[in-house]
This record gives sequence, structure tokens and C-alpha cells, in this order.
Amino acid sequence: MIRLQALTKTYATPKGSVSAVDRVSLEVHEGETCVLLGPSGCGKTTTLRMINRLVVPTSGKIFLNGRDTDSVDPVELRRGIGYVIQQIGLFPNMTVAENIGVVPRLLGWDAVRRRRRAEELLSLLALPPADFADRYPNELSGGQAQRIGVARALAVDPPVLLMDEPFAALDPVNREAIQDEFLRMQRTLRKTILFVSHDIDEAVKMADRIAIFHAGRLVQFAPPDELLAHPADTFVAGFVGSDRTLKRLRLIRVREVLAPVGDRTFAMNAPHVSPDDDLRRVAALFLEHGNESLVCVDSSSRVLGVVTREAIAQRLALQDAQ
Repeated sequence: MIRLQALTKTYATPKGSVSAVDRVSLEVHEGETCVLLGPSGCGKTTTLRMINRLVVPTSGKIFLNGRDTDSVDPVELRRGIGYVIQQIGLFPNMTVAENIGVVPRLLGWDAVRRRRRAEELLSLLALPPADFADRYPNELSGGQAQRIGVARALAVDPPVLLMDEPFAALDPVNREAIQDEFLRMQRTLRKTILFVSHDIDEAVKMADRIAIFHAGRLVQFAPPDELLAHPADTFVAGFVGSDRTLKRLRLIRVREVLAPVGDRTFAMNAPHVSPDDDLRRVAALFLEHGNESLVCVDSSSRVLGVVTREAIAQRLALQDAQ
């Protein structure tokens, strides 16, 4: 769906040209979320902004659904791509519904259709339309305003969504909540997303694939587990951190390592987990309580099985061998 081919951006300086992005090639398949990750100044935001031509490439090609974007009028191109930024940029004199309807209005949608679409998106992002559609931006929390920014980017149902550190300004609690809401939404919509971040934990949580940048170059492009298990070089290893194994546990759900209860017995007040919990939470409970195994229960408190330290170790060893 998105293909970058030797994409390059250079800038002239008094001392000569400087490459902000140096021959980056990658492909993001339809419905995937790709996180562009790296330290400040590594070229990830410039790469993102070249896709919707807010920055004009020096050389290289960008293809959206097989179409060379050089052949598309920049205004038309941008109207077909959702764009979410950290600063949000809601218009203060417009209601929430009017903010969401900005691009539809430019495209000639009538008022009824714009309102219906705004209410649809508010519901999708867990913001009841009756409570939020007629509010103004100064009546929203930071997390609510960021969701409106996402809704506005989705207003005309673009196949591609570009996101530039959209949750970085939020506090940790709100950031976690909106990440979860966004993942739930993505499971329904399956947009093709490029997402800039500097946070490895966010990347591991959000991405189907991660592109690590260093000094303008793409140094590794891989699914999160592969990147954590097999860093391409010392830079990648240092950037993702020494706690790579702990980060990998976030990618595995309890249901994937369940074993039968057998003859094990558990105290009534023993800690338990759900099948949708990730193994990082399981590891934290092991450390906190000193258990070798934990019982897994469903929403009705019915026992589904157990998860053990040994099963977790075996699962990680299996993935290392693949």
C-alpha cells in the first residue's frame, strides 16, 4: 500500500549539502501499522512529511497503492491522507463536530452528512456524540482533544493515516488509554498507518513493523519481536534497551501459553490473570508474589488453565529459534 523507493532529502548549508533522509526504501502492506522510530534528528518526521508532500523529496519515489505520488496534485493527495500531529491544531472557534467536518466541507459534503460522519467517529472513539459533538476545543481534556484530532484525520475515510508523535504530549495514564482506544479502532478499520515515535515501548505496543532510523538512514525494518530478539547492530541494541526480553513479553498473551490446571491447587486469594493479559503483567506478578504459576480465569471467574514460568521461558526460546 505504501512503498518508499530510495527516498532522499538533502538540504543546502554553508558547508555543503546535508542528508536528512538518505535512500530510504521500505514497504508497508495494506492494513499494517508501521512505526518510524529513532532519536531526534534521525529523519523519521521528514520521511513522514514527504509522503504527503509537506516536504518535497530531493530524489526517490513514493507509491500509494501502486500510484506514483509525483503524478498527483499535492492538495488532492493531502485530502486523501489522514494526518495527526502532536499539537492537534483544532480550530478554537469551531465545535467538535465542525472540526471533524473540515475536510468533508472542503469536498462539498452537505451539513447533514458531515454531522452524521462526525457522530459516527465520535462513537468509534468512545466519545458519546450527545456529550461531545457541540463542545468547543477549550472544553476538552488533552486526551479528548487528541481523539478529536484522530477523528478529523479519519473524516473522509482515507486509506492511509500519517501520525507524528500524536500521543507524546499526554501524561502516561491518558497516553496508555488513548493507545488502547486507537488499537481497538484499528482492529475495526484496518487503515494503513505510518506512525512516528521516539518511544520504544509505544512502538512495540502499536506496530506491526518497526523502522529504526539513525542519521537519516533506515538501519532495521522488522516486526517488533524480531527487532527485539535480533537487533541489526549495536545502535539498534542500545536504542531498544537492555530489557529487550521484558519488552518482548508484552507481545505475547496469556492464552498463547496456557496449560491445563492438572493437580495444582491455588489459594482463593491467589493472584490471577485473564487470557488477554500480556506476559509482562504475568512476569510482574511472578516477581511480586514469588509464584511459579498463576491461574487464568475468564470474565465469569471460570478457570481456563495456568501459566507457568517454564512455559514463558519455552515460548521465548521457541521464538528465538525461528
